[in-house]
Amino acid sequence: MASNTDGTVKEPVNREPDTTDLISSFLTPSKSNGSSKSQLVAYDRNHGPIQHLSATKHTLTIQNDSSFAPKSNSVPSNLSTTLSISDLKTEFTQHSVTCALQCAGNRRHEMRDRLKEVSGIDWGDGAVMNAVWTGPLLRDVLQRVGVVVKAGETGTTGYDGVHVQFECNATKVQDDDWYGGSIPLGVAMDPKREVMLALKMNYSPLPPRHGHPLRTIIPGMIGARSVKWLDTITLSAQESQNFYQQHDYKILPPEATWPEKAESLGLWEKGRVPPMMDVKINSVVAVPGADEKEIRRDQDGMLTLKGYAIPGGADGPVVNVHVSLDKGETWHEARILDDGDENTTTTYSGVGAGDGKVRVEKGSLKFSWVLWEARVRADPAEDVSVWSKAVDAGGNTQEDLEGSWNLRGVGFNAVEGRRMIRIV
Repeated sequence: MASNTDGTVKEPVNREPDTTDLISSFLTPSKSNGSSKSQLVAYDRNHGPIQHLSATKHTLTIQNDSSFAPKSNSVPSNLSTTLSISDLKTEFTQHSVTCALQCAGNRRHEMRDRLKEVSGIDWGDGAVMNAVWTGPLLRDVLQRVGVVVKAGETGTTGYDGVHVQFECNATKVQDDDWYGGSIPLGVAMDPKREVMLALKMNYSPLPPRHGHPLRTIIPGMIGARSVKWLDTITLSAQESQNFYQQHDYKILPPEATWPEKAESLGLWEKGRVPPMMDVKINSVVAVPGADEKEIRRDQDGMLTLKGYAIPGGADGPVVNVHVSLDKGETWHEARILDDGDENTTTTYSGVGAGDGKVRVEKGSLKFSWVLWEARVRADPAEDVSVWSKAVDAGGNTQEDLEGSWNLRGVGFNAVEGRRMIRIV
C-alpha cells in the first residue's frame, strides 16, 4: 500500500534534501519519523513510479540470455534459477557495507548555471546518500548457481568480458519498457568491490522508495547501476541494452552541444561513448549552503565551513580535504569528522537501532562518504569563492577548478564550491 512518505505509484518521484540538512547525519535516513517538522530524508531518483511489492511473493530469476555462449568454463550454460526473498535471507551469509550512492547528475545545477545549459533534471548537490546496506554478496549468489571463481580475474576485462545484467520488470519507465543496467562479471566477482543484493538499508528492511524488497548495491558506481525492485539477473556476452545503459548517463564529448547534435554525430551508437560506471571523487561545500549566501565569523574572526566528500570508485576512503577562500592561493586542511581512523569503531546518532544509534566499523568505509569541517581565519569580504578538494586513498583528486561541461550534465566535480559569498 502506498504511503505519503514513500511517494506516488503513478509517476516518477525525483527530490533531494537541502545540502546543509544532508550533512547533519553520517547515515542518511531512508524516511522521516512521521514528525510534522521538516526532516532530512534521502534523495529519490526514479524513471518510473515507485513500486510497492510483496516480499513474500517476490522472486529473483538468474539466467543466461538466449545468445550466450561462454568462452570458458567459468559460467554455466543453460542457467535458470529462481530464488525467493526468504532464500536470500536464510541461505546466504548476510553482509553489510557502508556505501554512498550518488546520482550521476549531482551538482548539475552548478554546471548549468556556471558553464552552459545542459539536458536533465536540475539537481543541486543533495542527490547523494550514505547508508549501511545489508544482504548477500552477489559473488556468493553467483557462486551458488555455478559461476566458478577465477583467481586474479577482476575488473572490466576478467571472466572473458561477460556482463551481469540487472532488470526491474515491474513497470514501464519513461524511456523503456523496463529499467536495467549492467556491470562486468569481473566486478561482480571481485571481493573488494562488495557488490550486494541488498535487503536492508540502515538495518531496517528496504522501504519501497529505495527498492523493497530487493535491489542491487554496487559500491563506488553511479546510483543508476544499483537497480531497485530487482527481479532478474542475466549473464550475457553484452552489457545491458536498456535505454539507461545505452542512451543515458554518458559523458558526451564537447561537440555534442544538444541532443540532436549528439544523434547526428552517432554518439549513441554502440561502443562510441562508454556508459558511466565509477563515480568521480568529489567534495561539496554545504556550509555555506548556496551561492550568494552570507556567512558570519565567530568572535575570534574564524569561519566554520562544512561539507561532504566521496572517493573515486573503489579507491576510498577519502583521506583528506582542503578548502580555500582565495581561489587556491592558500589551502587550509579540513578535519574529517570520523578522524580517518579505519581501525576503530565510532557510534553515530540519528539513525538505526531502537536507541537511535548505529555502530559503524570504520574499516568498512572504503565506499562511504566523509563529513568534513574547517575553521578558517578570514576578514570581512564580498564576492568570495569557497573552494574544496578531496584526495582519496587511491590518489584521486579533483582537477577541474570550475568544472568541465557535457550535454547531460553528469559527473560534475569542480573544485569551486560556492560563489559570491559574503563574509561578515
